Amino acid sequence: MSDGLQAYCRECSAEYYRERQEAKGKKVREKVSVPPGHKRCPQCGVVKPYSEWERNKTTSDGWASYCRACRAERNRASYFKRKYGLTEAERDALIASQRGLCAICLDAPAVHVDHCHKTGRVRGVLCFNCNSGLGLLRDDPEAMNRLPITWKETRGSQHS
Repeated sequence: MSDGLQAYCRECSAEYYRERQEAKGKKVREKVSVPPGHKRCPQCGVVKPYSEWERNKTTSDGWASYCRACRAERNRASYFKRKYGLTEAERDALIASQRGLCAICLDAPAVHVDHCHKTGRVRGVLCFNCNSGLGLLRDDPEAMNRLPITWKETRGSQHS
């Protein structure tokens, strides 16, 4: 209006806005009262104290957009997608197809995604030791074939 005031009160304007957005099929989050020294995480929807948040100088309030737990979850998910082209669900399905065990030793829990460094193709999920072993052998199949016969025999007898 010309006098600087709105035609409707704040609550009525908010209700009208919410109705219009919902009519368009958009979701409008509910206003939640947050006590001083706390912030609401948009992912988990929980109001948490600032001690549960990372600092971020670029935001208006100086705190990260997501709480530490949700931020870690989002970072982990984006890492697997960026590095291996896998979603966490696809990685979990791969681990389940291996019965939760390392694809090489079939003994330890599978936790590290193994991939070809030349093609980027995911080969399986390995335990820490097997993943490290492949890395130390530089993923070279010839080096693996040159392992001494005595080493292969003793290694095989441990898992019998």
